[in-house]
Amino acid sequence: MKLKQVLLALLPFAGSVYSQVAAPYTDSGNGFIFDGITDPVYGVSYGFVLPQASTSSEFIGEIVAPLDAKWIGIALGGAMIGDLLLVAWPNGKEIVSTPRYATGYTLPNVYEGPTLTTLPSSEVNSTHWKFVFRCQNCTTWDGGSIDPTGTGVFAWAYSSVAVDDPSDPGSTFAEHTDFGFFGINFPDAQNSNYQNYLQGNPGTPPTSPPSGPTSTSTTTTTGPTATATPFDYIVVGGGPGGLITADRLSEAGKKVLLLERGGPSTAETGGTYDAPWTKSANLTKFDVPGLFETLFTDTNPFWWCKDINVFAGCLLGGGTSINGALYWYPNDNDFSPENGWPDSWGNHAPYTAKLKQRLPSTDHPSQDGKRYLEESADVVSQLLKGQGYSQITINDNPDYKDHVYGYSSFDFLNGQRAGPVATYFTTATARSNLVYRDHVLVSQVIRNGSTIIGVRTNDTSLGPNGVVPLTPNGRVVLSAGSFGTPRILFQSGIGPTDMIQAVQSNSAAGANLPPQEQWIDLPVGQGVSDNPSVNLVFTHPSIDAYDNWANVWADPRPADAQQYLDSRSGVFAGASPKLNFWRAFGGSDGVTRYAQGTVRPGAASVNTSVPYNASEIFTITVYLSQGITSRGRIGIDAALTGKALVGPWLTDPVDKTVLLQALHEVTSTIDNVDGLTMIMPDKTMTLEQYVDAYDLPNMGSNHWVGSAKIGSSPSDAVVDENAKVFNTDNLFIVDASIVPSLPVGNPQGVIMSAAEQAAARILALAGGP
Repeated sequence: MKLKQVLLALLPFAGSVYSQVAAPYTDSGNGFIFDGITDPVYGVSYGFVLPQASTSSEFIGEIVAPLDAKWIGIALGGAMIGDLLLVAWPNGKEIVSTPRYATGYTLPNVYEGPTLTTLPSSEVNSTHWKFVFRCQNCTTWDGGSIDPTGTGVFAWAYSSVAVDDPSDPGSTFAEHTDFGFFGINFPDAQNSNYQNYLQGNPGTPPTSPPSGPTSTSTTTTTGPTATATPFDYIVVGGGPGGLITADRLSEAGKKVLLLERGGPSTAETGGTYDAPWTKSANLTKFDVPGLFETLFTDTNPFWWCKDINVFAGCLLGGGTSINGALYWYPNDNDFSPENGWPDSWGNHAPYTAKLKQRLPSTDHPSQDGKRYLEESADVVSQLLKGQGYSQITINDNPDYKDHVYGYSSFDFLNGQRAGPVATYFTTATARSNLVYRDHVLVSQVIRNGSTIIGVRTNDTSLGPNGVVPLTPNGRVVLSAGSFGTPRILFQSGIGPTDMIQAVQSNSAAGANLPPQEQWIDLPVGQGVSDNPSVNLVFTHPSIDAYDNWANVWADPRPADAQQYLDSRSGVFAGASPKLNFWRAFGGSDGVTRYAQGTVRPGAASVNTSVPYNASEIFTITVYLSQGITSRGRIGIDAALTGKALVGPWLTDPVDKTVLLQALHEVTSTIDNVDGLTMIMPDKTMTLEQYVDAYDLPNMGSNHWVGSAKIGSSPSDAVVDENAKVFNTDNLFIVDASIVPSLPVGNPQGVIMSAAEQAAARILALAGGP
């Protein structure tokens, strides 16, 4: 019993699914005494018996599973990769089994060496199947072993999907439906009747044999033994907030683990998704600015998160690797108390200066200094001059955002997409005190009350059960984005009760929640904003719509492609936006709202009764930004899919009135520009009818902010002025979710400046590592 208590003490805090530790039980069918567990979610029992010896190459195992379990796997070292994996499934009245081994996130291969022998008490009946087996040469394998005198961690894998050929031990099969872990004390599993068991004889039982498998848990959530490297800071998410934070923390000498759930993006980071014409230069879709529009038409869009029902980037760089790269330096209003920021955040200038030093903007990204495909900008400048607008270099005048226009500005460098990936990530990963891992999904932070002691991941190479601990006084920074960060919080018992209850109702995730008395009620996901936007489509004889970007991936214009490959110049050095403009409007409620326009050749769609030349189309997208009062809510459904529970677009009628005012003004001088025709909406529909006909989710811009907003009180905010989550000791958030309201322009500049400031505040806050 003492050894069992020691084992429990070693288990890292990892949620109730990790709280199981093998205990003795007697199989009533064969009389064997096993050391094992019964998983409470799927009702599968796992048991083990070892010979009484300090060294052994074999053991007897047992799996008892309902027929719903189409196959079961046991990883003997606690990891699905790099450990011996025993897999079994029913085939008619027989059990088929196979030893497997995986070296990556692929189908595990049949592993030579171990021998699995089915013992007589194995059976398949009308409700269950039972596999009792002898596993010889099974205590050592490539990279791992079992010590019969020590403790260990086993991982189980459950699948509700049958293998492809149940009669073949070498059959292929799909990834498991679920998995979990349990601790085992191997001396407890040793039995003097081992040789009798091999003959099907239970031998001489103890005076009072235990009756069945049990779970042992403490009053806090616990998990199995893990040998894992602790870190001063764990940064969850490789988007702009996470990359800047990780860079600054590691620059300060802290031991940092940066985790990204997706894979590489640019070629420099290991990306390989090249266009046919860019392969010779080793340039991916995420390197070439002019391939931006293909992100939304590609038949293999692996970069979009599959568990969020809006466009969200699941790859290194996050949104900065898949957006249009419009980059505006923040203005003073963007960080003002009037827009929800704490008073202490008002002086953003030092942090914006740090950002500009690392990542300067450009409004002429072609390396030859010329601008290309600018006809739409020329036409719209004529339109706007008739409305009293002035032309400026936008990022030279960040506080001028009324009646101004200028060439679009980007965070490209040297004719390629750059952003924080080419800057902050590059310097961060050059440091020995930062470890970066991709394809690692963090589901929750592990809490002991208000203190975070680690994170739970899907990567057991980071620890035998995927749990990564913190050093003493260590901290976790969530940078998983406006949808990803709330989901992690919900699964950690932080947020509105209904969202935590949604996690609780999920059989897999619910088992990991902390006790209800430790739930932290904060307005996570509430009061979110996104720009409502409306597309106006025009034609003009001077426009080159560039074939609406349809051929740029597979069959680009040869001269343009070669120019880019030769010198990073020309059309492909820039993205599709060509001009931007702003105008301030006073609302009937006394609130000033800003409208932003973005101009680009081509159109996402055209629905018109007017005949038109498709080679001459261009789009003005009109957004409503800073000052809007409409709000929505982000949450999860029963499958934990991130989604908008309440849309944030035009819920306040004043926002709609101002948006219509902006649309009317933009179109008011069409007759002043020779040859300019608006084809969507056309003359059969008023602007009011056009806006009313919009499906509101299609009005969204994917500029979500405010799902874990910064503020002064936990009644209406999630993090305090130091970006620390209220009612926690060492949990921080640095991403778009803390931004309390929309800035004047596209938000990525504000997000990156905020990350610079948040990182400085976290480092300055007392009590850290």
